[in-house]
Amino acid sequence: MLVGIDHGHAGEGLLDELEALTDTAGIVTLATLVQKRARPDPATFVGKGKVEEILAACDELGADAVIFNDELRASQTRNLEDALGRKVIDRTQLILDIFAQRAASKEAKLQVELAQLRYRLPRLRGWGQALTQTGGGIGTRGPGETQLEIDRNKITRRIHALERRLRQVAEERSTRRKLRSHGDLPQVALVGYTNSGKSTLLNRLTSADSFVEDKLFATLDTMVRRGPLPEGREALFIDTVGFIRDLPHHLVPAFAATLEAVRYADLVVHIVDIARPTWNEDYRSVLDTLEREVFRGGDVRPPVLSALNKIDLCPEGAERDLPGVRISARDDVHIQELLAAIADILYPADREVEVLVPYATLGRFASLRDPHRVRSLEYTDEGARVRVLLSPAELADVEASGGRVSASASSPVEEPRSHRP
Repeated sequence: MLVGIDHGHAGEGLLDELEALTDTAGIVTLATLVQKRARPDPATFVGKGKVEEILAACDELGADAVIFNDELRASQTRNLEDALGRKVIDRTQLILDIFAQRAASKEAKLQVELAQLRYRLPRLRGWGQALTQTGGGIGTRGPGETQLEIDRNKITRRIHALERRLRQVAEERSTRRKLRSHGDLPQVALVGYTNSGKSTLLNRLTSADSFVEDKLFATLDTMVRRGPLPEGREALFIDTVGFIRDLPHHLVPAFAATLEAVRYADLVVHIVDIARPTWNEDYRSVLDTLEREVFRGGDVRPPVLSALNKIDLCPEGAERDLPGVRISARDDVHIQELLAAIADILYPADREVEVLVPYATLGRFASLRDPHRVRSLEYTDEGARVRVLLSPAELADVEASGGRVSASASSPVEEPRSHRP
C-alpha cells in the first residue's frame, strides 16, 4: 500500500511516480492513500485516524508492506510498524533497493552499499533487550559497550573502508577521463529524468547495446561510446544515471560518475520526456540538481541542448514551450537534426579553407583524407592542394607542420547552421 501527504499543491498523480518505483522494484501495488495536511505528524507521519484507516485497508487487501512517499525518521518508522504490524518502507529505502538490484559495475555496487549504510546508521535500533552487554560480578561491573554502540562501530568502520575503496576508484576514473580529454574527440553527456530515453538515444546515436527497459533507473552505470557527427566528425557520448525529484542528499554520492561526466563534458544534451504530464517539473528537477550538486560558484558550465523526446507519444499538435530539438529516439525521428545541432555547438568556428600541404606531412592528418570534409584534392609539384572543412585548432596544426593557407580561396567563418525542426 502506498501512502503520501498532499501539502495542498500536489494535486492528482501525487503517488504516480512512487507507484512506478514500486513496479521497478518488483512490488505489486494494491491501493494508494493520500492525506491532506500542512505538515507530517511527528510521531506517525500521517494522523492517528489515517493510521487506523491504513491498517484496515491492509487487513482487507492482504498488503504486507506500506510504502511512504517521503523519507521517514527512525521513530516514525518504528511507531508505524508497531501500529500496523507490517513492514514500513520510505521513498529513500525503495530507491536504494532499486539501486541494489540494478548496480552492475564495481563502483556502482560500492556506492549503493555506502548509501545504504549511511541511511541505516542514524536509524539503528539499539533500545530494549539488546541495548546492553554489560558483564556481572566483581571486576566486570561498569558501563560496558552497548549493542547499539557495537553495531554503530561496525557500520562506521565499513563506511570508512568503502570510502577508501571509492577514492581509489575515483582516481582510476579521473585517469581515464584525462586520457579521454587528451584525445581529439569532444565529450557529450546525456542527462535527463529517469526513464526519459537516454539509453535508447545512446543506442540510436552510437549503435551501442546499452540496456533499455521501460522502468525507472533502468541504467545505473555510466557508459561511454563513440558516435558519428555530420561532416565526418565524431564525439564520445556518455550515458548517465537518470535523475529523480526530491533526491535525498545522501544518495548523491551514488551519482558520482554521472556528476563528473556532466562537469567535464564539452556539451550536455538534456533529454526531456515531453509525453509525461509532469515533463516541466522533471525538466526543472534535473537542472536544479545539476546546479545544486554538480557546479560550484565560478565553475565553467558546458552548454546545454534540450532533446524533446517521445514526440511519437504526444497528442497530435501538442506543443511544449521549451526550445530544443523534437525527436523520437525509439522511432529515429529527427535524430540527424539533433546530430547537426550538436555539431553546430561543438564546432561553431569550422570553415572551409584551401591549404597546400607537403606530401611528407599529408598522412599525419586524417581530416585531410576524410571524404566527408574534403571538397577537392589536387596533386602539385609543391604538395597536395586540399579544399577542406577544418576547425581553428586543426588548421593551426596543419600550418605548424608546413601547410600554407590560400587566403583568397578560404571562405569566412559561417554562422552555425540551424537544423532544429
